[in-house]
Amino acid sequence: MSSEAQYSLADFYFTDTDDPMVPPPEFGKWVQDGAWAFELFEPEMLGAVEPVMRIHRAGKDRTVVNLSSYNYLGLAAHPEVIEAGKKALSRYGTGACGSPMLSGMTDLHRQLEHELRKFTGHEDVMLFNSGFGGGMGTLTGLLRKGDVAILDDKCHLCLIDGVKLAKAKLNFFTHNDPAALDEALQKTAGRRRVVVLEGVYSMDGDTANLPALLEVTERHGVGVMLDEAHSILALGARGRGCAEHYGLPPSAINLQYATFSKSFAHTGSFVAGKKELIKYLRHYVNGYAFSCALPPAIVGGVLKALELGTRDNSLREKLWRNVQHFRAGAESLGLDIGEADSQVFPIIIGGDRQMLYEQCIAMNDAGLFLAPVDFPSVPEESLRYRVAVTAGHELVDLDRALNILEDTLVKALREAGTLGEVREPRPGANGVNGTGYTKAGASASWQTMAKFMYRQASAIANSSNKRARIAQLSSMAYDHFVERARDPSTAYDRLIRATSELNLRDAVSTLREIRRERA
Repeated sequence: MSSEAQYSLADFYFTDTDDPMVPPPEFGKWVQDGAWAFELFEPEMLGAVEPVMRIHRAGKDRTVVNLSSYNYLGLAAHPEVIEAGKKALSRYGTGACGSPMLSGMTDLHRQLEHELRKFTGHEDVMLFNSGFGGGMGTLTGLLRKGDVAILDDKCHLCLIDGVKLAKAKLNFFTHNDPAALDEALQKTAGRRRVVVLEGVYSMDGDTANLPALLEVTERHGVGVMLDEAHSILALGARGRGCAEHYGLPPSAINLQYATFSKSFAHTGSFVAGKKELIKYLRHYVNGYAFSCALPPAIVGGVLKALELGTRDNSLREKLWRNVQHFRAGAESLGLDIGEADSQVFPIIIGGDRQMLYEQCIAMNDAGLFLAPVDFPSVPEESLRYRVAVTAGHELVDLDRALNILEDTLVKALREAGTLGEVREPRPGANGVNGTGYTKAGASASWQTMAKFMYRQASAIANSSNKRARIAQLSSMAYDHFVERARDPSTAYDRLIRATSELNLRDAVSTLREIRRERA
């Protein structure tokens, strides 16, 4: 493994520089040494997003099979969608150039709200100009200091950031585990609470265990916000998302949130719920009240995408035929796609970061566009690629992608002796503990954290401001794991035990020093 492959973005979160405007110099050197891998990020599209398209990536122009776009219904370059956007631009121009509260929005925006109310079955709808900002903003408008937000421990970062920005208490429960949710709600009885779930968890590709989880929340009388970014228009008989997928009425969910950047093939987002609650949020979500409304061209295109996605089920039916075809092919190659049951799913390769990037380059050169997903976005022992299958793909496209995978990644995994052996532990198996993994998986997760802390030990030892460095470390790393521990009081001891198992004596002393400094 090359030296730069031993590190991840998590290792450069901290800095000793005196000026926040000056990034840590070691980060610059790491980026320079790893330029061959960093060239994979922020690729340039040389045309519209298509199932097969031209991109400039890693210094080369290539025609690739695109499995990295969440254009699930294939509408990004649909001629009717493009024409609708053009018409809106011609009639309304670029926008109000001010916030919707003061400068207003067009009647087209109101039409979209109306159509989304009919589509979702909720009383009212509120539009946002950002996906991340909409999810984060909804929670900042909803929660106050002293409230408790209980999130599935695989929820998206925008939801986590929203809770933190609201200064509410952030609690996690084991992924998709009703018993863990019940325990979290019992421990927070008497507080103002909300439970936050996702329809499809995009890093793992599994759907929410919604009926069982809602049975728990209903018993405790706690409301639910459901993030349907990856499930809207893709799941359900009419594309209404995860609740419809399970045959549940819209009223089963208090707030239904979804983005326009996946199946709708645009940008922005919306939240739907009871009229009085949406009215309240319009005035207390700063990201809405102090941002410009969506550009009319986007609104026109989203309206057409909604029409096309609900006109009949032909696009969804093709999407799921494609998903079944590709999944069957991937599994026949021995690839680990975890427990995914949706149109977006991982190919998990384990902890070999060098292989993650080298094979990504090899696939790109051969004509397959896949994105690498590294720690800290996923556990360090389950690095992966993320696959997004769409209705726009033809079977010949998917077969070509499978052939490239066989000639590159499968070959590399076979030579490494890990093909078919990498399996990410899953909730629900025997031996589940508070982290959401089996006991073996939990130990590996804590050991991952211990190794990360150990890598920071030398930086702390050589720091000119040890106290500040330790404070940074504890705020990002130590607390991050404590938040996710079912029994936070044991988190320190579990981290020490994992460090001892790895025989990292210097790291044990560092952890003890961190605890003394925190005290």
